[in-house]
Amino acid sequence: MAEAAGTAILAAGADEVLPPIPLEAWLPTKATLHRFAQVIGKVALAKGIRRNHWWHITYRLTARGWTTVPLGDATTGPVFTCAFDFFDHVLRLSTDRGTQDEIPLRGQSVASFYAEAMRGLRDLGVEVALAHPTPFDLPDHGRPFADDFEHHTYDPIAAHRAFRVQSQVGRILEEFSADYSGKISPVQLFWHSFDLAVQRFSERKIVMPDTVDPVTREAYSREVISAGFWFGDDKVPQPMLYSYTAPEPAGLSELPLRPAAAKWVTSGSGHSAYLAYGDARKSADPAATVLEFFRSAYADGSKLAGWDTLGLACPGGITDPVLEGPGPGWAE
Repeated sequence: MAEAAGTAILAAGADEVLPPIPLEAWLPTKATLHRFAQVIGKVALAKGIRRNHWWHITYRLTARGWTTVPLGDATTGPVFTCAFDFFDHVLRLSTDRGTQDEIPLRGQSVASFYAEAMRGLRDLGVEVALAHPTPFDLPDHGRPFADDFEHHTYDPIAAHRAFRVQSQVGRILEEFSADYSGKISPVQLFWHSFDLAVQRFSERKIVMPDTVDPVTREAYSREVISAGFWFGDDKVPQPMLYSYTAPEPAGLSELPLRPAAAKWVTSGSGHSAYLAYGDARKSADPAATVLEFFRSAYADGSKLAGWDTLGLACPGGITDPVLEGPGPGWAE
């Protein structure tokens, strides 16, 4: 009964700007899909060309789901992508030689998905060996993908709804990104933490000791203000929009946020700005509310960190000196 009720919730609200995605309604599917994402994410780690801040291993949103960036070697080939399609519910493996394979997402355990994905890549001429074929930073991090028969739930309605939410938030993050002319990441899905985010960077270099793990050192090698969305977890059991500044400037959590429902919360050794996705959904203009939140948190963080906010601004994505001028977000 509970599972049927959850599916009914997820099937509703298809035309809403921000559809409902209560965490408990799709937890089993989320757990399985998160591990599917990590399997292919580790393929990208093995076969991608390294980019700063790990941008080569993240997913980009498409009109149908997520895709890796092009992977492989220009000399030995093939160049290939791995794309999750949440309409056909397949993993689509494609090469620059015109070959393709599809791995169904339904009816798969993590173990069978891993085996099929590796088989599909081999059939397309892609030889890949994962250095650590186990989940990263998940409760079962020591269990090989090949041995995970526990996670096998894939509800296509839930998976499609989750993508629909990411797609909508992704467009808002793109609009937020357009206002910044400095170094900025793509809007990307991080498979280790399963959150969708964009990062704005300053030129300030952050040197961390070699005792800090290399994943963190690369991710935070420059001063950064991040904005994003994730579905929630056992500590925050609801979907949440967030922002943080790293390193965190003194006094950040004392500054006011917009809208009023947003708040600063303790996160690790610092603070993050949170706006509950459910609160954004209930507002009169959900997209504008989310955009206001991202802009507000950025304004607070960049002000205290001493960024040249006016110099880095490009409202509407315009840097053309003939066309540029004050507009929405100009003086944020």
